[in-house]
Amino acid sequence: MLQNNPELKSKIDQLWNKFWSGGISNPLTAIEQITYLLFMKRLDELDQKKQADAEWTDETYTSKFEGKWIPPRFRANLRDEDSEDERKKKLEDEKRYEIEKRSLRWSEFKFFSPADRMLEHVQDNVFPFLKDLNGTESSFTRHMKNAVFIIPSGRLLVEAVKTVDEIFEVMERDSQEKGQAFQDIQGDVYEMLLSEIATAGKNGQFRTPRHIIKLIADLVQPQLGHKIADPACGTAGFLLGAYQYIVTQLAVTVGAKNFSPLQLQPDEDGFVRTSLAAGLTEKAQATLQASLHGYDFETTMVRLGLMNLMMHGIDEPRIDYKDTLSKSFTEESEYDIVMANPPFTGSIDKGDINENLQLGTTKTELLFVEKIYRLLKKGGTACVIVPQGVLFGAGLAFKTLRQLLVERCDLKAVITLPSGVFKPYAGVSTAILLFTKVWGPLDKVTQPATGHVWFYDMRADGYSLDDKRTKQEDYGDLQDIVAKYHARNPEIDTERTAQCFMVPRVDIETEGYDLSLSRYKQDVFEEVHYDAPGVILDRLIQAEVGDVDEAELDKVQSGIVRELLELRRMVG
Repeated sequence: MLQNNPELKSKIDQLWNKFWSGGISNPLTAIEQITYLLFMKRLDELDQKKQADAEWTDETYTSKFEGKWIPPRFRANLRDEDSEDERKKKLEDEKRYEIEKRSLRWSEFKFFSPADRMLEHVQDNVFPFLKDLNGTESSFTRHMKNAVFIIPSGRLLVEAVKTVDEIFEVMERDSQEKGQAFQDIQGDVYEMLLSEIATAGKNGQFRTPRHIIKLIADLVQPQLGHKIADPACGTAGFLLGAYQYIVTQLAVTVGAKNFSPLQLQPDEDGFVRTSLAAGLTEKAQATLQASLHGYDFETTMVRLGLMNLMMHGIDEPRIDYKDTLSKSFTEESEYDIVMANPPFTGSIDKGDINENLQLGTTKTELLFVEKIYRLLKKGGTACVIVPQGVLFGAGLAFKTLRQLLVERCDLKAVITLPSGVFKPYAGVSTAILLFTKVWGPLDKVTQPATGHVWFYDMRADGYSLDDKRTKQEDYGDLQDIVAKYHARNPEIDTERTAQCFMVPRVDIETEGYDLSLSRYKQDVFEEVHYDAPGVILDRLIQAEVGDVDEAELDKVQSGIVRELLELRRMVG
């Protein structure tokens, strides 16, 4: 992760500070503007790489920057009532404003001088070109419609462009020296920037650490052809995690020509990952891209999520602006996999809650879990992060939800996370719930779906649990969780003094569907023998004065030695 590359972290801090001092102090606004620059840079680089690859393989590739382009503000306003001559004249007039697309490349406009000329060109041409990128019907274009480029000065833009170039140089060098896929390093950079959003804990949204996303992907094991969703996707970290997991598995099993063994080595968290989908067939790539669906109720998050996926090679991301708890969102039984860390905002307006949600509560941490259950197809699996209060809350809605998970789902696992996992943004204690939908909401349950629940007490995640979150030498419990979850056995994993164990459904029913680990874990008490108080006091006295006989000690009139002697007489 980024903590291990101080040069990269320093460059990102520089970029952030330039925006701050340049008058853009709102973290969400700054990250959005920085993201546009990263996107411009990456778009140019990806296009040039695809051109080079096509030349090498004698294939045809049409560059996004080939030909001419007319900025939207100069396009002809054609109306139905226009005559043929009027249409022809308008179209001829607009041609006067055509510009060469190559001038919209990062590698071209970064040399524009003076600074104000570059700013004007990016504002009036490059940014509108980005918004127009995937055609008028694309999700990206639709959600970029109201986006604005608000870098206020040419000087700030020039400095930001220079710093972004330096960041990409460090990333390229890092990928060559350490064998890590460029996209993964870029993901580190992007997530470092995204982390700034969470400093204010906006709407309870806390960025899920990448190693926790990778853990969840390894637990769920999404496959090519699965329809995958995140109903509160934020910047699309879980969708990207699913994408990278599937791409990696295909690379491992099929063997992709563009992967070196070094690229498929375990990363610093012990997971094998790559974003490089070049080895996939065109059909597999299209299937994979069409399978990822994300929703968020903030337009900024939707734009950031779209650009995040596009910067990782997903050309047409399916992320949309939707409040998935509201009456306007009616999807049910659609997805094979749901991975999510929904916001813990506390409550939602009762009048806007979808009437299909039956818990009778306004608490979003409960409503989202029920919604995720409803989004799953029968046989579909979800892995969701919840505050630990969901596991033991005494209210009717809490208990009803837990009963639903145990009876209508096969609740496979409850993994408690240490409270430091989301630091420095939040100290909230969380847990991972992993369940498969068996019975639908209207089905009559003839037999509860859960047989046994696997509990795991994660004590370490490979990073320090303070605000610094420094990488530790080992993987913490990450790889142990994956291995033991997939090898779990209700006949063997019965020792409740262990770090993980399985609990029969009957025991959970007896405890009123309480899912807190402490309810079932048995503590081990070890008998400890201590020296007698007199012996301890003798040792302390000797440490103060050395080997002195009792007669000499009796002459001591004051100080700590006198007090120790008094204590020794009292304990006799």
